[in-house]
Amino acid sequence: MEQDITLKKEGQGLAFLKPLVAKVTPKFQKGGLLSWLKKSGITLLSILLFLGLWHMGSKALYNKEANYKIEKALTEQGQAAADAERDCIASGDSSCQPNTLPSPTQVWASLQTLIADHKVINADKAAFNEKMAATNAKLVTQGKNAIVYTGRASFVDIVLTSIKTVFAGFLLALLIAVPIGVVIGLSPSLRSAFNWFIQIFKPVSPVVWYLLVFMIVKTLYIGDSSDNAFVISFISVGLCAMWATLVNTAMGVSSVDKDYINVAKVLKLGTFQKIFKVILPSSLPLIFTGLRITLSVAWMVLIAIELLAQSQGLGLFVWEEFQNGANDSNAKIIVAMFVIGIIGFLLDRIMLSVQNMVSFNKNEGV
Repeated sequence: MEQDITLKKEGQGLAFLKPLVAKVTPKFQKGGLLSWLKKSGITLLSILLFLGLWHMGSKALYNKEANYKIEKALTEQGQAAADAERDCIASGDSSCQPNTLPSPTQVWASLQTLIADHKVINADKAAFNEKMAATNAKLVTQGKNAIVYTGRASFVDIVLTSIKTVFAGFLLALLIAVPIGVVIGLSPSLRSAFNWFIQIFKPVSPVVWYLLVFMIVKTLYIGDSSDNAFVISFISVGLCAMWATLVNTAMGVSSVDKDYINVAKVLKLGTFQKIFKVILPSSLPLIFTGLRITLSVAWMVLIAIELLAQSQGLGLFVWEEFQNGANDSNAKIIVAMFVIGIIGFLLDRIMLSVQNMVSFNKNEGV
């Protein structure tokens, strides 16, 4: 009897797992497991194929540049210089290594180096803050600004800066595009009046948007010694990426079922009540489609804008590594490329999940 009671209690304790089990079990029935293994196997094979082709391409380019350097030394300085160059390359000396496409192992080593560097910088930052704690406390009590750590940023800090910039730009795009899109969508006359404006400015390059924002912000911040690179960056990103949301919002509002509008008139809803209770809920699927495109565009143009604005993000990191020309610079650029791609993919998945919550047509896996 005691054993039965114990088993019953254990079963009750695991009751919270039942919904999860009920959801997962069908995937492993009726060939679900075989299908899952097949998809996973194909994905794994494609990854291995990609890495293999990457490794072979990297090796081919390495050998091509190494042979060129040896032949150049032979032509210009003779056999002894060519032999010395060959021995130097074979020894792995960084001073004479071909600087070309890095192999997957070199990229992995650079990623580990960047992570280790982040830990060192974090330790230095913590030591600085601990050392300046008493001084900063006095400065704050006197109404002065605390002394902050101004050392170089780690790769993780750089990534976080880019994410902060793109979300600030995305929020700016949302705040500008959605209200204007609603107003334009409500009036056919306004849609016709502003159509030329949208069609002209929508395809403008992010570089041009950056220059325009730079002109304005530089004047507004004239005489201010603070760094305004972040402000320039996120405003440029927002203005460059907002057009998809603006167009989709106007289209969604203008295509609301007329029966809904008539019901709102019968109920004598005010303008704002009609917008928030009828028009916006009906337009949400198209609005979120526009927001998803806007976020993707914002992340793509961010790299170029950060480079121009000298904002401490991934764009500037990639450019500085390219200019640096060190032996591991190319590998660090490839690390940044993968990070940019992975973050872009995650941002798109987040927006797709939100879009599916408000849409009648599920777009899972798109």
